Amino acid sequence: PPPHGGGRAGEKRQGKRVKRGKRIMPEFFLLVLSKIWSTLLAMAPYLMIGFLVAGVLSVFISPAWVERRLGGRGSGAIMRASLFGVPLPLCSCGVIPVAASLRRNGASKGATMAFLLSTPQTGVDSIMATFSLLGPVFAVFRPIAAFLTGVLGGVTIEALGADPADTAPATVRSGACGACADDASGSKPLRIARYALITLPRDIAKPLLIGLLAAGLISAVVPEDFFAGRWGSGLPAMLAMMLMGMPLYVCATSSIPIAAAMIGIGLSPGAALVFLMTGPATNAAAITTVWKLFGRRTAALYLAVVAVSALGSGLILDWVYRAGDFTPGQGTHRMVPPNVQIVLALMLLGVLFHALIPRRSRPVAPSEPGVGDESTVVLTIDGMRCSQCEETLRRAILDEPGVTDVTVSRAERQAVLRGQGYDLDHIRQTIAALGYSAHA
Repeated sequence: PPPHGGGRAGEKRQGKRVKRGKRIMPEFFLLVLSKIWSTLLAMAPYLMIGFLVAGVLSVFISPAWVERRLGGRGSGAIMRASLFGVPLPLCSCGVIPVAASLRRNGASKGATMAFLLSTPQTGVDSIMATFSLLGPVFAVFRPIAAFLTGVLGGVTIEALGADPADTAPATVRSGACGACADDASGSKPLRIARYALITLPRDIAKPLLIGLLAAGLISAVVPEDFFAGRWGSGLPAMLAMMLMGMPLYVCATSSIPIAAAMIGIGLSPGAALVFLMTGPATNAAAITTVWKLFGRRTAALYLAVVAVSALGSGLILDWVYRAGDFTPGQGTHRMVPPNVQIVLALMLLGVLFHALIPRRSRPVAPSEPGVGDESTVVLTIDGMRCSQCEETLRRAILDEPGVTDVTVSRAERQAVLRGQGYDLDHIRQTIAALGYSAHA
């Protein structure tokens, strides 16, 4: 017999199933889009403010400025390094070359690791986004946890991180000040706007959009009480979030929508904090680079500090929420008028999609040096992931004697050097010391 019955009755039943399937798919996509849009509405006002503040910091408190002020040893240098790292909008890959540059410019291992631990966990943009989706308690607790993680890691690694393969930091050349100067092309308001609307979004646009999509899917597919009564709170949930977060390559801002969606289906704030701490601070690229630059013992201590700090912070945060009877994200979306939310959400989408447009640069042909002439060398560089990678490499190469001009392009995977009498082998060693590889 026919699988759906015979005659007109079977045809009707089959037709109903087809129509119901066609109706469910559009409804599902609309539900996912509505969840993404509601998350975007809540994030947009605060994230745009965070972008603006990050632009101000990029002009007045640049990584080069930080590098010049984090030398020395002792607990004071470790605390300063951890504190400076909290507001800086550096992603989990961009902080690595800055930390390596800190080490090259005389910072102790403890101060360098404190900066490397605290910086990727948070930043002004992620603090504002945390406030928008997870509420003021979470937004205040998260940077405090990042600061304390940096201090704990710096002190621990300074005391126990001596590695036989570790080498002392290179001394700073007398010409370093020129390389550390801020790129002052244009007025300060223009540079602030350029960083806030172009440079920073270019670093986080793709992971943030992926995070929004993941949050929409989680909210649409997973039941709201999925974690309730199972393993949504306590140490088992935090261990699960730590195991999920450690290998992932996520930034401090793009992981917030995912954490908010998981809290919405019953995960505790403390377990979500563990994910927000371990995801940005640990990933395969970061651990490999730490191992390469600072030794295996330091890499092991780095992982241990992140794990202990994340679990401890998660347990404390859950206690704070229980003691104060707080609710993550309660009321923050009502602080901005709906019309303003819509306008800023559309602006944010425009900024993010504009950041995804690939930049194209004209190819540069290398030139052979003549007697007393400048030469141009094009180096292919592997490992660049963000605009901070470009800037760190540009400053490090420009610090080399004989180099008069450098252009670094992440999209083209290359650096164009111009100058006279520079040591190309030493430049390659400098690039390798920052965690990249270069070849002509």
